[in-house]
Amino acid sequence: MANMQYGFDLAAVGSLQAMPGFLKVFGYPDPTSDTGYAIDSTVQQLITSLLTLGSFVSSLVAGVFSTYLGRKYALWLACIVNAIACGIQIGTSTAGVLYLGRLLLGFANGFLVTFSNIYTAEVAPAHMRGVMVALFAYWVNIGSIMGAVVDNKTKERLDALSYRIPLSCLYIVPTLLFVALFFVPESPRWLLHRGKEQEARKALEQLRGKSYASLLASAGNESGDEGSVVPTLLEVEWVEMIKGVQEEKREQGSVSALDMFRGPDLRRTLLCYGMIGCQTASGVWFLIGYQTYFFTVCGITKAFEFSIMNTCFGFLGVNVGMYAISQLLGRRSILILGAIACGLCQLASAIAATVSPDTLPTGQTLVAFTALFMFFYNGCVGAASYPVATELGARYGYIWAASNLCCVVFFYFFMPEMKGRSLEELDEIFAARVPARKFKSYQTVIRVAARIDAANAKGVSQHIEKA
Repeated sequence: MANMQYGFDLAAVGSLQAMPGFLKVFGYPDPTSDTGYAIDSTVQQLITSLLTLGSFVSSLVAGVFSTYLGRKYALWLACIVNAIACGIQIGTSTAGVLYLGRLLLGFANGFLVTFSNIYTAEVAPAHMRGVMVALFAYWVNIGSIMGAVVDNKTKERLDALSYRIPLSCLYIVPTLLFVALFFVPESPRWLLHRGKEQEARKALEQLRGKSYASLLASAGNESGDEGSVVPTLLEVEWVEMIKGVQEEKREQGSVSALDMFRGPDLRRTLLCYGMIGCQTASGVWFLIGYQTYFFTVCGITKAFEFSIMNTCFGFLGVNVGMYAISQLLGRRSILILGAIACGLCQLASAIAATVSPDTLPTGQTLVAFTALFMFFYNGCVGAASYPVATELGARYGYIWAASNLCCVVFFYFFMPEMKGRSLEELDEIFAARVPARKFKSYQTVIRVAARIDAANAKGVSQHIEKA
């Protein structure tokens, strides 16, 4: 739900800049424009970039907030700030106040995206974490489709309701999320870090349910060996989680924030930054923030409808990508494939705009390759980061084609395959400085030790029950 809100906002607000009703309030008359109005490029860029600035500010305080209050309270706070921000944007007719609303909404979205994905990564079973976290892109696209559809329904209005209706819809998801959080347990890992072991165990059991049976236990039962002691996956995960938290606490006294730039943690930090940088380098933020407006400027008559189509292509890509991640390819191969495809799409758009600018065939080419780009980006690369300005027109594709090539090199040589690994296992592998190409085959000590300890614990329990 949190990520759906993020997608709705991106699509809805990005398309507002092509609405006459919005441009009458925040733009200026322009007889040469098809809509009769235009918008200053500074206003246009601030509307988009202040959302990112708000997200950046939220990231600075997210660590301290989550350490003491947890993931659920952070999401509740985000829902409240979102309501305030939407009220400001709906009620104002001044650009300066609109900027404040965008900044606050960026803060709320930053908390929504950050803590929903942290929570998902912490509570998902290791073998499902890739798919679960990939739901980020899934729900962002659902929200984007809804935002684009709402804008398409209100675009013909010439009054303030043309943009106030889409902004009012931004209340829906946070309201549902605020209520739903009462029925969601806190992250077991966070509870363990706070010394609440009983609550952590209860939360893990609630999350896993009765279906979390071990394949190892099933194999032991089928063998007919009643004396064999085989732990359930729940016990293995629980012991592994405890061991990981204990190891972190053991080192906590000598750890500072600067340690993220030292030793084995430096590699993890650079990989995180590199991954986010590659998302931006794909060029997706130009399309997310400006595609409807860009289509309008290029003379495409059904700009809103094509934006909906491209969002649907992105949603299709997410579904294909999630299946490929879980069943066919790992994260590393998907990233390489996505960067190559996105780069080629950007290059094709740039060449078309260079060879035959401002023509109908070029416009059709831009729409087609934008749709393909959204498919491969959402299916392979994922969410994006900072927005890009629009001054270069369609020739911007040359820049993004080159940057996507750089992404391919980065993914191939530096991005390890982490499919099926628990967070505790990843800690051990990075600490051991295992090369990226050997991640997949590396056997971790913590997983073996967790199975032994869980088996011993179950064996003692069985003997007590027999006695």
